[in-house]
Amino acid sequence: MTVELHIDRRDEGDTTVLALHGDLDLEGGPSLRAALLEVMNERPGRRIVVDLEGVDFLDSAGLGVLVGGRERARAAQGELVLVATGVGVLRVLDLTGLTRLFEIHGSRESALAV
Repeated sequence: MTVELHIDRRDEGDTTVLALHGDLDLEGGPSLRAALLEVMNERPGRRIVVDLEGVDFLDSAGLGVLVGGRERARAAQGELVLVATGVGVLRVLDLTGLTRLFEIHGSRESALAV
């Protein structure tokens, strides 16, 4: 059974929050990629917070979208940061070394306060 990825977007000043719900995998990854590109094309150089609190499953395809999004954001003088506290998601980020690559916050409020 596949769980669809839902993305809730909210603009907070110069920051866009993308709150994900569901699986960030081979099927959900393209939805996140499209949402990231839309935000970056609308306003290059902005801060994007990807809130992973509602993510149930994260695989290499989802990680690839996050890393690609971070690189695109940085190339446009922007940034992409994560909100993650779930044990499963943090474990995947840690095992892949991405906790050293990404700025990871324990809450959306913390990510927005920067």
